[in-house]
Amino acid sequence: MRIWVDADACPGGIRDILFRAADRLRIALTLVANKPLRTPPSPWIRAIQVPAGFDAADERIAGEVMAGDLVITADIPLAAAVIDRGGLVLDPRGERLTGENIGERLALRGFMDELRSSGVQTGGPAPFSARDQKAFADQLDRLLQRHAAGSNGAKGGGPA
Repeated sequence: MRIWVDADACPGGIRDILFRAADRLRIALTLVANKPLRTPPSPWIRAIQVPAGFDAADERIAGEVMAGDLVITADIPLAAAVIDRGGLVLDPRGERLTGENIGERLALRGFMDELRSSGVQTGGPAPFSARDQKAFADQLDRLLQRHAAGSNGAKGGGPA
């Protein structure tokens, strides 16, 4: 398992949780963004800067993710692509996106896009909160424990 992060809009607190988990569990963590990112010194953590452009980070992640990898993103089309490739998806608020719920999320996203394009003010997501951060940490812990149990305690996927 490798962990990929759609890092352009990922909250700093979530990145910090991921940095600690990658080092503690020796799991490769890759942050992908169109701007430079600081990461702590670690053989398990790396950052990739992609060219500026619409969905450049999403395309890089979707092109490299493998079955069993975990992707952290709030981007619904990227989540759908990852699920199609056999990956796991967790959004920064701790919600698991799966084959069972991604269709509904894509439909809702499309509906909201239609409303916005017709001039309806739809607002945005609620501000990111400490409760969201805790929900993320709890769900990440469950996923990583399940991975460790399924791999009979084998660690990582090699350093980043």
